[in-house]
Amino acid sequence: MVRLACIDIGTVTARLAVADVEAGQVVRLAKHSEICNLGEGVDATGRLKQEAMERVFACVRGYVASARDAGAVAACCTLTSAARDAENSRELGAALDSLGLDPLIIPGEVEGALTFLGVARDFRGHRILVADNGGGSTELACGTLGIDGTFDLGFVCSVDVGCRRVTEKFLSGTPLPSAEDLAAAHAFAAQMFAPVVDEGGLFAAGSGRAGQAAPEALVVCGGTVTSLVAIDKGLEPYDSSQVHLATLSRARVDELEALLAGLTVEERAALPGLQAKRAPVMLGGAVAVSELMAQTGFERLQASESDLLFGLAIAAETALSGAQSPVGWRPSMRPLR
Repeated sequence: MVRLACIDIGTVTARLAVADVEAGQVVRLAKHSEICNLGEGVDATGRLKQEAMERVFACVRGYVASARDAGAVAACCTLTSAARDAENSRELGAALDSLGLDPLIIPGEVEGALTFLGVARDFRGHRILVADNGGGSTELACGTLGIDGTFDLGFVCSVDVGCRRVTEKFLSGTPLPSAEDLAAAHAFAAQMFAPVVDEGGLFAAGSGRAGQAAPEALVVCGGTVTSLVAIDKGLEPYDSSQVHLATLSRARVDELEALLAGLTVEERAALPGLQAKRAPVMLGGAVAVSELMAQTGFERLQASESDLLFGLAIAAETALSGAQSPVGWRPSMRPLR
């Protein structure tokens, strides 16, 4: 068994996992997260703000120290949507390199595959659609992880719909969004999701447009859906054991969206279950999740905390041991000095 550190830097959140992995299986994993908002303004400018990069650097510097103290022998570091979109991402990469990391900006398809690998461990033998709803994009991956460990990923795609992107495009102009703003946000998400859902045959099993290989369940991960569950349950403090694999109906997601739409950012920040720093982008995330359910025909979703970090930990262990990666991609591992 080997103890590894995996750092993932998203559009909204920077996260650390310290994982014990053996023979391609995560035995234990401890996660830490901090909202750094790396993607602030990227959709409009195509550049990372200096202050946003400084927030991420300070956070990750602490993560590296924590991982070293926890006994991790090596670390990998990935960056996703905001870094993919920004023309000056190399500046952040150079800063992270100075911490002893080899930061990799990963394609959306790799991000989706790693997330599927992490999520599917709880759904062995079932064909599922996994949606990783982040700040700048949503990765959709459909397939099956067999009881015997066979990995069959039939479709994976990254769609540029995320909580920060939707917020900055449509929902940040006034303290309370207008009906027209919300309608425009939904129309944008629908326009982006619809062709991908059609291409991948991602319609819910039993729905009118479902094919023979239709997914049985929709599993969603990311800060939006875990926060929706936490708000729904009024969790104060947050309790991951009550969030992981919890279900939300489409009707309840729409009710929670309406609740958020009727509150200012300051009022949302006071909701039990919601991190104050996530309040500005929470409505945009709810719109994205609601529209994804509408386009796929799923009337219920399950939330998962076994996300990209779990899949990244498995890929990291195979990279270190020289074994074949389940997703055909290997992170770059560096020893922790």
